[in-house]
Amino acid sequence: MVVLVLDNGAGSVKAEFSDAGNPRVMPNCVMKAKTVRSRCFIGDQIDECKDLSGLFYLLPFQKGYLVNWEIEKQVWDYVYGKSCLQVDFDETDLIITEPLHNFTTIQEAMAEIIFEEYQFRSSFKCNSSYLSQLKYTSQQETAPACTLVVDSGYSFTHITPYYKGRRLQQYSKRLDVGGKQLTNHLKDIISYRQLMVMDESYVMNQCKEDVCFVSTQFQKDMVHSRLKGKSNTLAMDYVLPDYTLVKRGYVRTPDQPANKQQQVIRMNSERFSVPEVLFRPSDIGIEQIGLAEAINHVISLTDPAMQPHFTSNIILTGGNSLFPGFKQRVFDDVRSSTDIFFDVKVHLPSNPITYAWEGGSTLAASSQFQKVAVSREAYNEHGANVFLENKHEIL
Repeated sequence: MVVLVLDNGAGSVKAEFSDAGNPRVMPNCVMKAKTVRSRCFIGDQIDECKDLSGLFYLLPFQKGYLVNWEIEKQVWDYVYGKSCLQVDFDETDLIITEPLHNFTTIQEAMAEIIFEEYQFRSSFKCNSSYLSQLKYTSQQETAPACTLVVDSGYSFTHITPYYKGRRLQQYSKRLDVGGKQLTNHLKDIISYRQLMVMDESYVMNQCKEDVCFVSTQFQKDMVHSRLKGKSNTLAMDYVLPDYTLVKRGYVRTPDQPANKQQQVIRMNSERFSVPEVLFRPSDIGIEQIGLAEAINHVISLTDPAMQPHFTSNIILTGGNSLFPGFKQRVFDDVRSSTDIFFDVKVHLPSNPITYAWEGGSTLAASSQFQKVAVSREAYNEHGANVFLENKHEIL
């Protein structure tokens, strides 16, 4: 049995056959470069582009939902094609992820493409948090009855409680803050204070990943960032790429001599004030509670007998959880506002970006997969409705 696991995120695609050790991770978009007008770059083809300044993105996802099927189809054709995975559709089963609270029309369109255009042998769709909790429970000696998955990705941050592998849908919450908003916020700050970088999403996203961190003492770090000279240990010089001598941006260490030909931006309080938006969305005008408050709110909605089990099984996934200090900040904030008799444990996987894919690989190897997968014959007989049912996942 050949099973392909496709974690179809708004920011990146994680795809590979289930028996592989690690998935291929590539941008889920089509890109155009100013310097190369003869072609577009799909997925990881962007590695072939020599000048990444001023990239123009064609995104299949808008506000977390798949709305541009023409672009998504180009990405999937590349992933399934000869230059990537070389999928034999008649002999392959598919596990694919979708956003929480996905629209019925989007699900129907996905079913049509999977079974009628690609003609996979069978398919199973679910939310990525379902696969994450599946992976987490499989790693524990005693499978926990309650798990809380915090998935902070490209477009949104979702907090989803699970009881015995089934999602408590009425309690799951969404924050309209993700990696895209953080990158845009960083571009706004740098463009206003130092250098116009509004067209440099790719470069500034790399800068964000290289130097930003989540502060566990925000006010103290803000005071420290106002110090001058060597007393300020938070300030960093980030050298921007020119794609001639410097191919990728990097942090210049104090002992490296300054080069007047290089473009440098000074990263000071921006290093921690940008990720702080996850915990205080009102900083950029989003009238919602922060991540820690949302976690406590979701837990408070559940049955009182379940609450101590949720606080002791918090799982962090998604690219934003890679920020240094993110796990400790979540723990500190949840611990400070939780019942003193509850045990708080926060689990951060070694690679939170591919954790859902690993859960899909675990599902593919289990006997449960054949019970929940929808065959092409069943789709042809019953239509898209059979693909929409998520009884296995929702309580």
